[in-house]
Amino acid sequence: MTDTLPPITQGRGLARSKGALAGLKVIDLTRVLGGPYCTMILGDHGAEIIKLEPPQGDEVRDWGPPFLDGDASYFIGVNRNKQSVGLDLAKPAGRAVLLRLLEGADILIENFKPGSMEKWGLGYEEVLAKKFPRLIHCRVSGFGATGPLGGAPGYDAIVQAVVGLMSINGTATSGPTRMGTPIVDLGTGLYSAIAILMAVNERHGSGLGQYLDM
Repeated sequence: MTDTLPPITQGRGLARSKGALAGLKVIDLTRVLGGPYCTMILGDHGAEIIKLEPPQGDEVRDWGPPFLDGDASYFIGVNRNKQSVGLDLAKPAGRAVLLRLLEGADILIENFKPGSMEKWGLGYEEVLAKKFPRLIHCRVSGFGATGPLGGAPGYDAIVQAVVGLMSINGTATSGPTRMGTPIVDLGTGLYSAIAILMAVNERHGSGLGQYLDM
């Protein structure tokens, strides 16, 4: 295999206008909701989003019904205004394609378990910041990369339980109950978008990207 770029498919979108973020290019390695919600916001405001999915696709493509042309409405909703391509980052050829795409990118966002990018030889400090000094790398994870729970896997429901949200929801009969809306994932996506925009603004002065641990 070579590092030739694979074909990219255009996702469904809103009526496009240039938007406030036109000119920004985002490489999106995220899946499910937290990260895709962040890049949905950026894409809605004009950023170019290239979504790199595993070869089998983002699993939420199958989270239905309802479906449209084989994709779940859940997937379509949070992945509008994005271009999708399948890529296997576990293989050297896939990583070579990613590095080529990053040559013209402003932002990289991923929600792998902390340590995954480093395992693939794509760590921010070790590789990305040196090869692409203007790149902003946003990592979204359950509990961050550092601290007492740093690196632990996490999901919306787990975080709702750990931080006590479930304890103030539900009834005496039901006991602690998960909130119906995945508020942790949505909040993570929103705050990640804000953090990225702050980093873009800071880069105007410093000329340098940075690492964001969300």
